[in-house]
Amino acid sequence: MNQELDYAEMLEIPVSTVNVVKKKSFFKRRRPAKTEQEQLPEDLKERVVESVNERVGAYVYSEDVSDPPKEEKRKFSFSIKKDKASLVLFTEAVAVGVIALTIFLTNMFMPSSAINTFISTFSTSKNAPKERNYTEFTLAPVVSELSDAEVEMTETGVIYFTAQGSVYPICEGTVSKVYENEGSYTVEISHTSAFTSVITGLTTVYNETGTAAKSNIPVGYSDGKGEVRVSMYNNGTLLDCYTMTNEVPVWKS
Repeated sequence: MNQELDYAEMLEIPVSTVNVVKKKSFFKRRRPAKTEQEQLPEDLKERVVESVNERVGAYVYSEDVSDPPKEEKRKFSFSIKKDKASLVLFTEAVAVGVIALTIFLTNMFMPSSAINTFISTFSTSKNAPKERNYTEFTLAPVVSELSDAEVEMTETGVIYFTAQGSVYPICEGTVSKVYENEGSYTVEISHTSAFTSVITGLTTVYNETGTAAKSNIPVGYSDGKGEVRVSMYNNGTLLDCYTMTNEVPVWKS
């Protein structure tokens, strides 16, 4: 019987029956052999089976409900965090590569694309020289020194005269507009992005749009039949902060 119990515990499984063998004694009178049913009462067999099942069942139940080692949980959690960090780094590296490739391709095949224009604004604004204020320009006479024209200025700051001869820019710049109205031409000159001058009443214009204007080179000509007017603006506001000294405009101090 002990061998059956030990074997059941080794297998860790319940049992439904057990065979009990009683050793024969050599010192007693030999009796007729009994059948298996007579060898052990039935209720004793049942008690033995129940005892074995209770012992094995209690062992199995305690093994099933035991908590797993805490070290394994920490290792598993660390592995998940490590995998997430690796995934984030890999995603960032891919994104940087895609952006770099996009910029390279657009520079090669689409130099005037929106992204190149956007990037160029930073380099242009960083390296572009600072524009001068309009008062930093030296003003020049609008007619030749040999001209007999009487150059005057209105109270609002408009220079005007009526005479035949060449007309000069008030200071250096770039011709930004040229347009004609009933045989009279108007020239707009940009000195900075904010500071401009406008000459009206010209019979002939010498410069085209986009060409440089120099204060010592005529920009147009007047036949003397109409009035020539010269106005200066800063951000669209008419300037009157200068005076005429011997027909030469000078900024007020």
